Amino acid sequence: QVQLVESGGGSVQAGGSLRLSCAASGRTFRSYAMGWFRQVLGKEREFAAAIKSSGDLTYYADSVKGRFTISRDNAKNTVYLQMNSLKPEDTGVYYCAAKLGGAGLTPSYNYNYWGQGTQVTVSS
Repeated sequence: QVQLVESGGGSVQAGGSLRLSCAASGRTFRSYAMGWFRQVLGKEREFAAAIKSSGDLTYYADSVKGRFTISRDNAKNTVYLQMNSLKPEDTGVYYCAAKLGGAGLTPSYNYNYWGQGTQVTVSS
């Protein structure tokens, strides 16, 4: 069982930055690949970024590539999402998620555990 708690969301103007954190419980954090997803009301949850358990490989949606950076600190049981050059279309609730295994990191249905989400609002 893994419990995930996101933090770091907030309101920012376009062009600004935010850093999201996701703290995980349990001693098996290093066994899980981690992902960040976002969701706007009325739309499906969409993939933003993912990182393998070892931290050596990362994946990004085309919409965030070059602006967002996912990283993890296995000693702190925490995964981060650094978001730069934010745009109004980045607005949404951001969720972190954990899954065992390194394959299939983009579909949300592959993830076993989810946090409660943190709101990010980017104004123009």
